[in-house]
Parts: sequence; structure tokens; C-alpha cells
Amino acid sequence: MDKYEVLKKYFGYDTFRNAQEALIDNILEGKDTLGIMPTGAGKSLCYQIPALLMDGITLVISPLISLMKDQVGSLNQAGIHAAFLNSSLTVNQYYKALGFAKQGRYPIIYVAPERLVTEEFLDFALNSNIVMVAVDEAHCVSQWGQDFRPSYLKIVEFIERLPKRPIVSAFTATATKEVRDDIIDILQLQSPMVITTGFDRNNLYFGVMTVKDRYSAIRNYLETHKSDSGIIYCLTRRQVEEICGQLIKDGFPATRYHAGLSDEERRRNQDDFIYDRIPIIVSTSAFGMGIDKSNVRFVLHYGMPKNIESYYQEAGRAGRDGEPAECILYYSSRDVITNQLFIDNNQDNLELDEVTRAIVKERDRERLKKMTFYCFTNECLRDYILKYFGEYGSNYCGNCSNCMTQFEQVDVTEISRALVGCVESSRQRYGTTVIIDTVHGANTAKIKNYRMNENPYYAVLSKVPAYRIRQVLNYLQLKEYLTVTNDDYAVVKLAVKSKEIIEDNQQIVMKLAKEADRPAKEARSRSKKNRADILGKEQFTEKEETLFEKLRALRAEIAREEKVPPYIVFSDKTLTHMCIVKPKMKGDMLKVSGVGEFKFEKYGERFLSCIEKFESNSIS
Repeated sequence: MDKYEVLKKYFGYDTFRNAQEALIDNILEGKDTLGIMPTGAGKSLCYQIPALLMDGITLVISPLISLMKDQVGSLNQAGIHAAFLNSSLTVNQYYKALGFAKQGRYPIIYVAPERLVTEEFLDFALNSNIVMVAVDEAHCVSQWGQDFRPSYLKIVEFIERLPKRPIVSAFTATATKEVRDDIIDILQLQSPMVITTGFDRNNLYFGVMTVKDRYSAIRNYLETHKSDSGIIYCLTRRQVEEICGQLIKDGFPATRYHAGLSDEERRRNQDDFIYDRIPIIVSTSAFGMGIDKSNVRFVLHYGMPKNIESYYQEAGRAGRDGEPAECILYYSSRDVITNQLFIDNNQDNLELDEVTRAIVKERDRERLKKMTFYCFTNECLRDYILKYFGEYGSNYCGNCSNCMTQFEQVDVTEISRALVGCVESSRQRYGTTVIIDTVHGANTAKIKNYRMNENPYYAVLSKVPAYRIRQVLNYLQLKEYLTVTNDDYAVVKLAVKSKEIIEDNQQIVMKLAKEADRPAKEARSRSKKNRADILGKEQFTEKEETLFEKLRALRAEIAREEKVPPYIVFSDKTLTHMCIVKPKMKGDMLKVSGVGEFKFEKYGERFLSCIEKFESNSIS
């Protein structure tokens, strides 16, 4: 078979997506490769297809058990022999899988990096034909990446011990230029082809909301998305417990996931979510890496993550099937303090020397500042993320809360002068809350203790709402007229551009929303955006919507029989395409995106029968 035949037979696709073919060709030519592709862009095919065409074994280095289990399950369902070797296996299961591997039964083997240099695994590897080592989630190798894992440094040691150096390929969804360079250097890639397909995923809607009651906002969102599956991320275990408990009390089918639960409960709750038994999971960042559940329609953040990389990776778990999905972040200024505490008490980098740890901590603080600015900006949210990763767009995407909000230009010069003047006159000693309370004229004990009620700018903005003063202060940070220190106590300081306001009387104009509730209203109507849009059809008819539910029920039935997640049988996108094509025979069904020869033999007739029965009942 050639690469096109493999693509169709096992994966059900007629054509490759952007950059997939170039990466595959480069690997088949025996060259090292680095692919940086957004979540849902099909990274796994870039090493799975060459693995099936090369004579030998491909080892896929993967950071999490859940990722390996998911990938191997999908491959086996597609008719491809694959296995994983990690701590989830019993001793007997591990040695049995290793025995089959030695017999050459598996062209693809997933392995945890910790296993690479163990005596048993080395004995297998040194006596096998390892033709490729594919490093998934390759950003984990970089100490500047958001998920640095010292165990990834064992990969180079392992490769050096092999009798013949294999092809080395690496893939990640989130990598700045520094991380990209680190991946190449640390993995010692030899003249690699580096392809960055772009970080944009236009099917995702991005929103930031600052609300008084975040739980009520989430509950209202779920009320309008009752048939959808989604993830709610929280910063702390306590928040997970509180939010999940309240959702269950309010009648929502939800489960929880965090590191404080037993291994058994985490596994059970994760499976309930993946197998569509429970549609909502409330979790810390401990959940999600490598989870390939394709029908996640929303990712809500009850709190701001510590950096853009983490946010984009977590938000990117929505809409992996390419259909419309929503990513909404509910921001509070308290999130900054919580994340600062996480950074200061980070125990993940203890293997680094003291100087390097200090550098990493400072970079983490700087990345937290960039994440905070994401929540402040009134510019296009998608464009902000893309710029962070080195891409530049038009600053208008039409599919984020800022682009869908009506703004007006407002002169905030007087507010800006008062804020900068207050910072200067108080000798740059206080944090944002003290500065805002001072200019607003708050009569609190802290203001009196600090004698800020004697400050010349005290109460000069008493008639301006406190939220507006905070908006302007955030804007002044964003535009570098002021800065906030990264110390234990965040202090507002003057910046180089401060004198433009103090001495040059520069006019400051910023975009402000005309209606505070506009994004929420837009979100509600947008959530009804039709499934068929993504396939180029103007609208999904009521009849097609009914057929979709019939096919989804059949998929769930098959998934229970096979003991696999429903999306592994067929994705929502494939079911949607079936509703539009309405295949009547095998040839028609094989034209549906995601239906290959192997899956047709397993499931095709049952789906054809379901469609035929539906069409007959519709006519009668």
C-alpha cells in the first residue's frame, strides 16, 4: 500500500490536511522532523502512517497513560495492531505485551519516557529494528515549555544506546520560538524539516467574561447547552469539589477530576466522561493532556490559567472534530494571586539547579502577566493568542467576544493622569487595589493606615465607577504606561512611558464596550450555529437533526458493545456528513469523511440500515 491507501483504508480520509503530507514524506525519506500543529490538526497521522509503511517498529514517546490508552484504542479499532507499555499494566500484562513486541506483532508501540532506560525495555529495544522514535507533546522536553518533564531528557540517552540511530520525529501543538529551538537542540534533531502549520483553529469561539458570580454564569451557560459535552477547568481542587457538587445539586450530570482523588476514582470519572456516560467534567489542569474525545463542544475556565500555552492547550480540547465549539474564560483578579502562589511554590523543577530555577520562575511570572493581559485586552482575542506564538493576523476574527462586542472610543486621559499621579505621589509603594481605592475615595482601614486619604489624588475619581477605574488601570499596564512587579506583593510602578502622561499631557483613548451584556447574548445565539456549517452546507434541516440523533444512538449502542468511547466508532463530524450524504450503499458510505474500508466492514451495514429505515419512515 502507499500513503493514500493507508489513509483511506484505516482512517477513512481521501485527502491529507494542511502539511500532513509534507511531514509524512519527509519521514519516509528518512529525515528528522518537527511538526508544530494545533490540537485537532491530525498530528498523530504524521507518524502513524509512516509507521505502517516502514519495515520496523515505531516507538511513540508519550507523557500520559490516558493519551496512550486513547491512541492505542483508536488504532486497534481501525484494524492496526498497536500496544502501550506503561505503569497501568500489571507485571504479567507488561511482559506479555513486551513478548508480543519482540515477535514483531506491533508496528507501533507507545511507551512512557520513564520506561525507556529500564533493563527489560532496553533488552527489547537493543534486539529489535527500531526505525523511528516519535516524540509526542514534544514541548515537555523544554524547561521553558509549560509542561516540562525531566523524564523526557531520557529520550536522547535511549536513542544513543540503540545500535542504529532511528529517524526522530517530534510533534507539539503549543511552542514559542524558544521552545522550538529547545526541542531541536535537546532531542539532537539532525537537519530537521520544521513545519509550523499555524496555531489558529477557526472553529473555536473565544470569550472572556468578568462577572460577579462565576458559578451563576456557568450554570446559565449549561442551561442553554444541555445536549453538549464539555469541560470546566478550575484552578484548585477545592474549587473543583465546590463547583461539581453544586452542579450535581442543581441537577446537572457532572463528575470531577483532580490529583487528590484515588487512582481508581480518577480512572472511573475520566471513563464516564470519555464514554459519554456523564457529559460534564469539572477538573483541575491535571485532566486532559492527550484526551482525544472529539465531541467536546465547550471548555469553560472558572479562573485564569497561569500562561497562554496552558490556556490554549486546555481550550483546544474543544472541537477536535472541526465543528463549532466555545472556549470561555471567567476572569477574576484573584486568579492572578492564586497563580502567583502556584509559581512561588512550584515543586516540579526541583531537579534543576538553583540559578536555573530562579530563571524559570521569573519567566513563569512574565508568562502569567501575558495571560493576564489576554483577559484585559479589548482587541481580538484570537489575534492576541496568535501573536503570542509568533503569528500575525488581521486583528479581527469575527468569532470572539471582543470582535462580537460593540465598542466605542472613550477619552480616559483624566482617569489615566489620576492613576499615574497617585502611583508617583505614593512613591510607587502600593498594589492595584490600594491605588484604585485611593482615587475612588474609599474609606477603608487600609487606606487610613497607609494615610492614602491624605494623598493629593484621594477621591479625585469618586464619581467614576470602580470597575471603570480598574479597566483603565489594566489598559495602562497593557500599553506599558504602568507596570506591576512580579514580587510576592505586586506593586504598581511607573514605566518608561509614564512621563508621556505626566509631562507630555498625552491623550489616552481606549475602546470600551457599549453594552456589558452583549457578549453573553451573542454567545447564546451563536451556540445554535448549525453543525452543517463546517461542511459547507448552509443549514442543517430539522429532518437531518433527527437523523443525526438516530445515528448517535446507534453509535452509543455499538460503543457499549465494543466497550470503547463513542467517538472512536465515528466522530460527530462523520455522523454529520452521513446525514448530508445519506448513503444508500457501500460506495456512497466510503465517500463519507472518516469511513474507511476497515470501519465499514465493522459498522457500515448497521449505519446504512439505520439511514434506510429512517428515510422509509420519513416518506411514509
